[in-house]
Amino acid sequence: MARKRLGFDSKFQLNKCNKRSKRDNNRISWLPDDILVNILSYLSMKEAARTTVLSSRWMNLWKHTTSSLDFRADNALARIRENYDLCSEERRKYEEWVDRVIRSHKSVTLKEFSVCFDLGLSSQESITRWIEFAFTRHVQKLDLDFSVKVKNKTSPRTHYTLPEEFLTRRTSGGNSCIDFKSLKELSLKCVNLTGQAIEFFLHNCPFLEKLVVHYTNKISNLEVCGPSLVLKHLELMHCNYLESVKVSAPNLISLIGPNIDVLLLENVPMLKEVYINCMHYNDSVEKLLPTYSCCISQLEILTLQLNSHRKLGLGMHLTKVVLPTFPELTKLKKLVVSHWTDHDQSLMGLTPLIRASPNLQEFILELWMDDPSRSHRKVKNTTSQLPHHHLKVFKFCGYYGRSSDVELVRYILKNSVVLEKIIIDPFEPILRDFELCGEDLERIQIARGFAKQQLEARVPQRVELVIL
Repeated sequence: MARKRLGFDSKFQLNKCNKRSKRDNNRISWLPDDILVNILSYLSMKEAARTTVLSSRWMNLWKHTTSSLDFRADNALARIRENYDLCSEERRKYEEWVDRVIRSHKSVTLKEFSVCFDLGLSSQESITRWIEFAFTRHVQKLDLDFSVKVKNKTSPRTHYTLPEEFLTRRTSGGNSCIDFKSLKELSLKCVNLTGQAIEFFLHNCPFLEKLVVHYTNKISNLEVCGPSLVLKHLELMHCNYLESVKVSAPNLISLIGPNIDVLLLENVPMLKEVYINCMHYNDSVEKLLPTYSCCISQLEILTLQLNSHRKLGLGMHLTKVVLPTFPELTKLKKLVVSHWTDHDQSLMGLTPLIRASPNLQEFILELWMDDPSRSHRKVKNTTSQLPHHHLKVFKFCGYYGRSSDVELVRYILKNSVVLEKIIIDPFEPILRDFELCGEDLERIQIARGFAKQQLEARVPQRVELVIL
């Protein structure tokens, strides 16, 4: 059977293998163009574009790749961080770069289209044009991320607003036809769209498996429902005005949701991963547990975000983590607790949750602290009557060497029968997204020193201790 050729434009001449010079030792150049294009499809967009310097024959090959157009510009963002006065100029260059690439791109299909940059209100029209380009190429994965912040931790985010007429517009013929049916993954960060717009994507993208929405201000009520939905992953974060969500999706595997007043789960027999946000209500853990009663026994991965960062009055603080009684989580294999704390608050209140997970294999604790000060109280030793027979990995992010930090690590060491590795990470999670100042770096270095001093001699040889 003859090899099928790609439909290149008439100006792009295919080269014949048998016309290669016998003296040409570059054997990859002996291959037909359609095979070379297929090889280039495994490279990133920037890597594929660099092949244009090889020879005139390679000049147009990358334009026919069907894999990915990933417009990430980390170097430009770094320049803006160093000098914010460059922001307008870098935004102009970024828009010109995206426009230039999509004008030259020749493939009729596209697996991935990704835009990630700090763009302003003046870019709205360009962004809409880029989205239309992606859909005319039957894009399978669309990622729009305008949440990147380059000035400081509290700089406001600029939202792109998806025009309402974009979803209702239908044209026929030519390259202007917008096709939503190929979409499998959709990620929108700092994109303002309504609940109706999200439901439009759910019901007009029959292959949509992953939906991510961050930082949007126009959604109040949302329904993710339908017996024919193939949706497997749903993530809704920082949707400030979202009040209620109803989910009925028979193929849903993971749910990462916001802290809202009303969350109704129905028909989620495949749900195995859940993120519970309890940051804004003192009693939210106890309040939200009934919401997940239909699926909590089937969970394999649970992420719990807690907040004990509050005062009791007269300058007093909570002295320990307090959790309600969890039902037995017999299938849980991975537990992540992201905890906002203050002062040297005891972490032993987390241990009943570990004990309620008899088959737990990995436990990750992420501490967020405003005040990492250490108290002078004595470290307590606690032994459980129910040792953990399956816990193999414990990771502690935000370790600072406080008495409460040491107590929890010692508890894990004494009560985990098959423990293989302890990872101590002095970085607080919030620091990873920003350039560190001298004070932050000094604090991290101090924490490393305390970790070595407090733990190295106590960790048995069978357990690998990693201090990052």
